[in-house]
Amino acid sequence: MRAVEMTGVGGPEVLKVADVAKPKPGHGQVLIQVAATSVNRADIIQRQGNYPPPKGDSEILGLEVAGVVEKLGPGVDGCDPGERVMSLVGGGGYAEYALAYASHLIRIPDCLSFEQAACVAETYITAHLNIFNVGRLTDGEVVLLHGGGGGVNTAGIQLCKQLVPASRVLVTASTGKLERVAELGVDLVIDYQNEKFDEAVRNDTNQHGADVILDHIGSAYLTTNLNALAVAGRLVIIGVMSGAEAEINLARLMVKRQQVNGSVLRSRPVDEKAAITARFTAEVLPLFAAGTIEPLIHAVLPLEDVAEAHRTMEASAHFGKIVLSLA
Repeated sequence: MRAVEMTGVGGPEVLKVADVAKPKPGHGQVLIQVAATSVNRADIIQRQGNYPPPKGDSEILGLEVAGVVEKLGPGVDGCDPGERVMSLVGGGGYAEYALAYASHLIRIPDCLSFEQAACVAETYITAHLNIFNVGRLTDGEVVLLHGGGGGVNTAGIQLCKQLVPASRVLVTASTGKLERVAELGVDLVIDYQNEKFDEAVRNDTNQHGADVILDHIGSAYLTTNLNALAVAGRLVIIGVMSGAEAEINLARLMVKRQQVNGSVLRSRPVDEKAAITARFTAEVLPLFAAGTIEPLIHAVLPLEDVAEAHRTMEASAHFGKIVLSLA
Protein backbone atom coordinates (compact mmCIF):
# COMPACT_ATOMS: atom_id res chain seq x y z
CA MET A 1 0.00 0.00 0.00
CA ARG A 2 1.02 3.64 -0.41
CA ALA A 3 2.03 5.42 2.78
CA VAL A 4 4.13 8.39 3.85
CA GLU A 5 7.46 7.36 5.31
CA MET A 6 10.03 9.53 7.07
CA THR A 7 13.57 9.21 5.75
CA GLY A 8 14.75 10.79 8.99
CA VAL A 9 13.75 13.56 11.36
CA GLY A 10 13.78 17.14 10.17
CA GLY A 11 11.89 19.34 7.74
CA PRO A 12 9.09 18.47 5.33
CA GLU A 13 11.66 17.16 2.84
CA VAL A 14 12.00 13.95 4.91
CA LEU A 15 8.45 12.91 3.96
CA LYS A 16 8.23 10.48 1.04
CA VAL A 17 5.45 8.29 -0.33
CA ALA A 18 6.55 4.65 -0.49
CA ASP A 19 5.10 1.14 -0.72
CA VAL A 20 4.77 -0.53 2.69
CA ALA A 21 3.04 -3.62 4.05
CA LYS A 22 -0.70 -3.43 4.73
CA PRO A 23 -1.37 -3.70 8.49
CA LYS A 24 -3.45 -6.54 9.97
CA PRO A 25 -6.13 -5.82 12.57
CA GLY A 26 -5.56 -7.20 16.05
CA HIS A 27 -8.10 -7.92 18.77
CA GLY A 28 -10.75 -5.22 18.92
CA GLN A 29 -9.42 -3.47 15.81
CA VAL A 30 -10.67 -2.91 12.28
CA LEU A 31 -8.78 -2.25 9.07
CA ILE A 32 -9.94 0.93 7.32
CA GLN A 33 -9.39 1.70 3.66
CA VAL A 34 -8.50 5.37 4.03
CA ALA A 35 -10.14 7.85 1.67
CA ALA A 36 -8.80 10.96 3.43
CA THR A 37 -6.77 12.05 6.41
CA SER A 38 -5.68 15.47 7.63
CA VAL A 39 -2.61 17.24 8.93
CA ASN A 40 -2.37 18.15 12.62
CA ARG A 41 0.24 20.09 14.56
CA ALA A 42 1.23 16.88 16.33
CA ASP A 43 2.33 15.47 12.95
CA ILE A 44 4.80 18.34 12.58
CA ILE A 45 6.20 17.73 16.05
CA GLN A 46 6.55 13.98 15.39
CA ARG A 47 8.32 14.66 12.10
CA GLN A 48 10.79 16.83 13.99
CA GLY A 49 11.54 13.91 16.32
CA ASN A 50 9.78 15.25 19.42
CA TYR A 51 6.51 13.28 19.63
CA PRO A 52 6.89 9.52 19.19
CA PRO A 53 3.70 7.44 18.82
CA PRO A 54 2.37 5.50 21.82
CA LYS A 55 3.78 2.00 22.22
CA GLY A 56 2.18 -0.40 19.76
CA ASP A 57 0.88 2.26 17.37
CA SER A 58 2.12 2.83 13.84
CA GLU A 59 5.22 4.95 13.24
CA ILE A 60 3.48 6.42 10.19
CA LEU A 61 2.19 9.95 10.72
CA GLY A 62 -1.52 10.73 10.90
CA LEU A 63 -3.91 10.87 13.87
CA GLU A 64 -7.32 10.69 12.16
CA VAL A 65 -8.82 8.95 9.17
CA ALA A 66 -12.02 8.75 7.18
CA GLY A 67 -12.80 5.81 4.95
CA VAL A 68 -14.50 2.44 4.67
CA VAL A 69 -14.24 -0.55 6.97
CA GLU A 70 -12.27 -3.20 5.07
CA LYS A 71 -11.81 -6.01 7.59
CA LEU A 72 -12.73 -6.83 11.19
CA GLY A 73 -10.23 -8.12 13.72
CA PRO A 74 -10.98 -10.77 16.39
CA GLY A 75 -13.57 -9.76 18.98
CA VAL A 76 -15.18 -7.03 16.90
CA ASP A 77 -18.92 -6.73 16.51
CA GLY A 78 -21.32 -3.87 15.96
CA CYS A 79 -19.84 -2.80 12.62
CA ASP A 80 -19.60 -4.32 9.17
CA PRO A 81 -17.23 -4.15 6.20
CA GLY A 82 -18.26 -1.41 3.82
CA GLU A 83 -19.41 1.08 6.48
CA ARG A 84 -18.29 4.69 6.12
CA VAL A 85 -16.42 5.62 9.28
CA MET A 86 -14.09 8.22 10.77
CA SER A 87 -11.79 7.59 13.69
CA LEU A 88 -8.95 8.67 15.89
CA VAL A 89 -5.80 6.60 15.36
CA GLY A 90 -2.61 6.56 17.39
CA GLY A 91 -0.66 6.71 14.14
CA GLY A 92 -0.82 5.44 10.59
CA GLY A 93 -3.29 7.88 9.06
CA TYR A 94 -1.06 8.91 6.13
CA ALA A 95 -1.63 5.61 4.34
CA GLU A 96 -4.06 3.74 2.11
CA TYR A 97 -4.99 1.45 5.01
CA ALA A 98 -4.95 2.14 8.74
CA LEU A 99 -5.89 0.33 11.93
CA ALA A 100 -8.43 1.73 14.39
CA TYR A 101 -10.10 0.34 17.48
CA ALA A 102 -13.73 -0.53 16.84
CA SER A 103 -14.68 1.37 19.99
CA HIS A 104 -13.23 4.55 18.45
CA LEU A 105 -15.22 4.43 15.22
CA ILE A 106 -17.78 7.12 14.38
CA ARG A 107 -20.16 6.52 11.51
CA ILE A 108 -19.97 9.31 8.96
CA PRO A 109 -23.27 11.17 8.46
CA ASP A 110 -24.53 11.01 4.89
CA CYS A 111 -24.14 14.76 4.48
CA LEU A 112 -20.37 14.67 5.04
CA SER A 113 -17.81 13.81 2.38
CA PHE A 114 -14.75 11.76 3.28
CA GLU A 115 -12.67 14.94 3.07
CA GLN A 116 -14.93 16.70 5.57
CA ALA A 117 -15.04 13.65 7.84
CA ALA A 118 -11.24 13.52 7.89
CA CYS A 119 -11.33 16.86 9.73
CA VAL A 120 -13.56 15.77 12.59
CA ALA A 121 -12.00 13.20 14.90
CA GLU A 122 -8.80 14.88 16.10
CA THR A 123 -9.78 18.54 16.15
CA TYR A 124 -13.43 18.44 17.17
CA ILE A 125 -12.91 15.74 19.81
CA THR A 126 -9.92 17.69 21.16
CA ALA A 127 -11.96 20.90 21.35
CA HIS A 128 -14.99 19.16 22.88
CA LEU A 129 -12.94 17.24 25.43
CA ASN A 130 -10.91 20.19 26.65
CA ILE A 131 -13.42 23.03 26.55
CA PHE A 132 -16.37 21.13 28.01
CA ASN A 133 -15.08 18.04 29.85
CA VAL A 134 -11.84 19.46 31.27
CA GLY A 135 -12.60 23.18 31.15
CA ARG A 136 -16.28 22.71 32.12
CA LEU A 137 -17.49 25.74 30.17
CA THR A 138 -21.12 26.58 30.86
CA ASP A 139 -23.61 29.12 29.53
CA GLY A 140 -22.95 32.65 30.71
CA GLU A 141 -19.20 32.14 31.02
CA VAL A 142 -16.37 33.64 28.98
CA VAL A 143 -13.99 31.44 26.97
CA LEU A 144 -10.70 32.52 25.37
CA LEU A 145 -9.43 30.41 22.48
CA HIS A 146 -5.92 30.82 21.10
CA GLY A 147 -5.17 29.82 17.54
CA GLY A 148 -6.85 32.05 14.96
CA GLY A 149 -7.74 29.85 11.99
CA GLY A 150 -6.32 26.56 13.28
CA GLY A 151 -8.40 23.40 13.21
CA VAL A 152 -8.96 23.02 16.96
CA ASN A 153 -9.75 26.72 17.29
CA THR A 154 -12.30 26.85 14.47
CA ALA A 155 -13.88 23.65 15.83
CA GLY A 156 -13.97 25.17 19.31
CA ILE A 157 -15.73 28.30 18.06
CA GLN A 158 -18.45 26.25 16.40
CA LEU A 159 -18.95 24.01 19.43
CA CYS A 160 -19.15 26.92 21.86
CA LYS A 161 -21.72 28.70 19.73
CA GLN A 162 -23.90 25.58 19.48
CA LEU A 163 -23.49 23.89 22.87
CA VAL A 164 -23.31 26.98 25.11
CA PRO A 165 -24.88 29.75 23.04
CA ALA A 166 -24.99 32.13 26.00
CA SER A 167 -21.22 31.99 26.47
CA ARG A 168 -18.96 34.82 25.28
CA VAL A 169 -16.28 33.61 22.87
CA LEU A 170 -13.00 35.55 22.59
CA VAL A 171 -10.30 34.51 20.12
CA THR A 172 -6.71 35.59 19.52
CA ALA A 173 -5.52 35.72 15.91
CA SER A 174 -2.73 37.17 13.79
CA THR A 175 -3.33 40.48 12.04
CA GLY A 176 -3.94 38.86 8.66
CA LYS A 177 -6.65 36.52 9.96
CA LEU A 178 -8.74 38.90 12.09
CA GLU A 179 -11.54 39.41 9.55
CA ARG A 180 -11.91 35.72 8.73
CA VAL A 181 -12.08 34.80 12.43
CA ALA A 182 -14.67 37.51 13.01
CA GLU A 183 -16.79 36.02 10.22
CA LEU A 184 -17.10 32.83 12.30
CA GLY A 185 -19.32 34.73 14.72
CA VAL A 186 -17.02 35.22 17.70
CA ASP A 187 -17.74 38.02 20.17
CA LEU A 188 -14.25 39.54 20.15
CA VAL A 189 -11.16 38.94 18.02
CA ILE A 190 -7.87 40.04 19.58
CA ASP A 191 -4.84 40.87 17.43
CA TYR A 192 -2.14 39.17 19.48
CA GLN A 193 0.59 40.71 17.30
CA ASN A 194 -0.42 44.27 18.22
CA GLU A 195 -2.40 43.95 21.46
CA LYS A 196 -1.78 42.53 24.92
CA PHE A 197 -4.42 39.85 24.99
CA ASP A 198 -4.77 39.80 28.79
CA GLU A 199 -5.61 43.51 28.80
CA ALA A 200 -8.04 43.06 25.93
CA VAL A 201 -9.82 40.24 27.78
CA ARG A 202 -10.01 42.25 30.99
CA ASN A 203 -11.36 45.33 29.20
CA ASP A 204 -13.96 43.30 27.31
CA THR A 205 -15.26 41.55 30.43
CA ASN A 206 -15.34 44.51 32.82
CA GLN A 207 -12.22 43.08 34.56
CA HIS A 208 -13.87 39.69 35.17
CA GLY A 209 -11.52 37.77 32.86
CA ALA A 210 -12.00 34.50 31.01
CA ASP A 211 -13.56 31.58 32.88
CA VAL A 212 -11.93 29.06 30.51
CA ILE A 213 -8.80 29.44 28.36
CA LEU A 214 -7.72 26.83 25.81
CA ASP A 215 -4.02 27.21 25.03
CA HIS A 216 -1.55 25.38 22.79
CA ILE A 217 1.32 27.88 23.05
CA GLY A 218 2.69 26.90 26.44
CA SER A 219 5.42 28.68 28.36
CA ALA A 220 5.42 32.04 26.56
CA TYR A 221 1.71 32.52 27.30
CA LEU A 222 1.48 31.10 30.82
CA THR A 223 1.80 34.31 32.85
CA THR A 224 -0.37 36.30 30.44
CA ASN A 225 -2.99 33.54 30.42
CA LEU A 226 -3.18 33.64 34.21
CA ASN A 227 -3.51 37.43 34.10
CA ALA A 228 -6.43 37.01 31.71
CA LEU A 229 -8.02 34.19 33.74
CA ALA A 230 -10.95 34.93 36.05
CA VAL A 231 -11.17 34.07 39.72
CA ALA A 232 -11.78 30.29 39.84
CA GLY A 233 -11.01 30.16 36.10
CA ARG A 234 -9.68 27.06 34.33
CA LEU A 235 -6.64 27.17 32.03
CA VAL A 236 -6.36 24.08 29.81
CA ILE A 237 -2.98 23.57 28.14
CA ILE A 238 -3.00 21.24 25.13
CA GLY A 239 0.32 22.17 23.51
CA VAL A 240 3.73 23.68 24.19
CA MET A 241 4.72 25.29 20.90
CA SER A 242 6.76 27.99 22.68
CA GLY A 243 8.33 25.68 25.26
CA ALA A 244 7.44 23.38 28.13
CA GLU A 245 8.91 25.16 31.15
CA ALA A 246 7.75 28.35 32.87
CA GLU A 247 7.46 29.94 36.31
CA ILE A 248 4.26 31.12 37.97
CA ASN A 249 3.33 32.95 41.15
CA LEU A 250 1.77 30.17 43.22
CA ALA A 251 0.49 32.56 45.88
CA ARG A 252 -1.51 34.49 43.30
CA LEU A 253 -2.77 31.22 41.83
CA MET A 254 -4.03 30.21 45.27
CA VAL A 255 -5.67 33.54 46.06
CA LYS A 256 -7.50 33.57 42.73
CA ARG A 257 -8.39 29.85 43.09
CA GLN A 258 -7.31 29.26 39.50
CA GLN A 259 -6.78 25.82 37.97
CA VAL A 260 -4.09 24.88 35.46
CA ASN A 261 -4.92 21.66 33.60
CA GLY A 262 -2.68 19.73 31.24
CA SER A 263 -4.38 17.54 28.64
CA VAL A 264 -3.41 15.24 25.78
CA LEU A 265 -5.57 12.87 23.76
CA ARG A 266 -3.24 10.61 21.78
CA SER A 267 -1.64 8.73 24.68
CA ARG A 268 -4.79 8.05 26.67
CA PRO A 269 -5.76 4.38 27.23
CA VAL A 270 -7.97 2.73 24.62
CA ASP A 271 -10.98 2.48 26.94
CA GLU A 272 -10.67 6.11 27.99
CA LYS A 273 -10.57 7.29 24.39
CA ALA A 274 -13.58 5.08 23.69
CA ALA A 275 -15.55 6.86 26.45
CA ILE A 276 -14.46 10.27 25.14
CA THR A 277 -15.51 9.28 21.61
CA ALA A 278 -18.87 7.98 22.82
CA ARG A 279 -19.67 11.24 24.62
CA PHE A 280 -18.62 13.24 21.56
CA THR A 281 -20.77 11.07 19.30
CA ALA A 282 -23.81 11.59 21.52
CA GLU A 283 -23.42 15.33 22.00
CA VAL A 284 -21.83 16.58 18.77
CA LEU A 285 -22.46 14.15 15.90
CA PRO A 286 -26.14 15.19 15.62
CA LEU A 287 -24.92 18.73 14.83
CA PHE A 288 -22.97 17.40 11.85
CA ALA A 289 -25.85 15.20 10.73
CA ALA A 290 -28.22 18.19 10.81
CA GLY A 291 -25.79 20.39 8.90
CA THR A 292 -25.65 22.82 11.83
CA ILE A 293 -21.86 22.73 11.83
CA GLU A 294 -19.40 21.59 9.19
CA PRO A 295 -15.61 21.41 9.10
CA LEU A 296 -13.71 24.35 7.68
CA ILE A 297 -11.27 23.10 5.03
CA HIS A 298 -8.31 25.18 3.86
CA ALA A 299 -7.19 22.81 1.10
CA VAL A 300 -7.46 19.22 -0.14
CA LEU A 301 -4.15 17.88 -1.46
CA PRO A 302 -3.13 14.46 -2.80
CA LEU A 303 -1.04 12.31 -0.50
CA GLU A 304 1.99 12.94 -2.71
CA ASP A 305 1.87 16.63 -1.73
CA VAL A 306 2.31 15.86 1.96
CA ALA A 307 5.51 17.94 2.23
CA GLU A 308 3.69 21.00 0.85
CA ALA A 309 0.89 20.42 3.34
CA HIS A 310 3.39 20.45 6.20
CA ARG A 311 5.07 23.61 4.88
CA THR A 312 1.70 25.36 4.78
CA MET A 313 0.92 24.44 8.37
CA GLU A 314 4.34 25.41 9.66
CA ALA A 315 4.03 28.80 7.99
CA SER A 316 0.57 29.24 9.58
CA ALA A 317 -0.67 30.04 6.07
CA HIS A 318 -3.79 27.93 6.51
CA PHE A 319 -7.27 28.78 7.73
CA GLY A 320 -9.05 25.59 8.70
CA LYS A 321 -7.90 22.05 8.05
CA ILE A 322 -5.41 20.75 5.50
CA VAL A 323 -6.71 17.46 4.09
CA LEU A 324 -4.72 14.72 2.35
CA SER A 325 -6.80 12.74 -0.13
CA LEU A 326 -6.14 9.10 -1.03
CA ALA A 327 -9.15 8.78 -3.33
